[in-house]
Amino acid sequence: MFTGLIEKTGVLEHITPDQEGSRLCIRMSDAWTDNDPVILGESIAVNGVCLTVTATDQRSFHVDVLKQTLDVTTLGDLPTGATVNLERAMQANARFGGHMVSGHVDGVGSVNAITPLGRDHKIRITCSKAVLEGIVAKGSLTVDGISLTVAAVDDDGVDIYVIPVTWKATNMNTFTLQTQVNLETDLLGKYVQQAVRLNKL
Repeated sequence: MFTGLIEKTGVLEHITPDQEGSRLCIRMSDAWTDNDPVILGESIAVNGVCLTVTATDQRSFHVDVLKQTLDVTTLGDLPTGATVNLERAMQANARFGGHMVSGHVDGVGSVNAITPLGRDHKIRITCSKAVLEGIVAKGSLTVDGISLTVAAVDDDGVDIYVIPVTWKATNMNTFTLQTQVNLETDLLGKYVQQAVRLNKL
């Protein structure tokens, strides 16, 4: 489980394809502390996708990504050198500052507009109707692993506002028109949707 609060960014250094998918090597912008290093087998969200560490040192780690994950997220299309958002799995005794994020992507969206508004930015993201069904105005949405509040939603997509600290500390400052992003809708909303569906049967 994650919170959508990005801890640091990394750079995709190597992509090694194999029959099952690909192995990614990610170099971190700086190391986690010596008292809490990345360890084998732990979960790290990479652009919002929950992945398992298969090798590590103080400045980089490797993850294996199955073909199915590559097909339903943006990870399969990332170029070498791309900036990625990183968050380690939350600890039970830590402050919960974002929202409940599973790291299981619901779909891919496309950046349709980026509008500077003073210090902030307004970003328009279009996505499929299946993803839009799980999004509500003023609700939570995870974009490339970032916990954000939906400002508005309509039949084609959503509008979100990004404050300067988020813009600078994540990969959002690399977004351009048509950038593809991973989207995860609110976890609690999914349970409500399922309950409503079952009650209609």
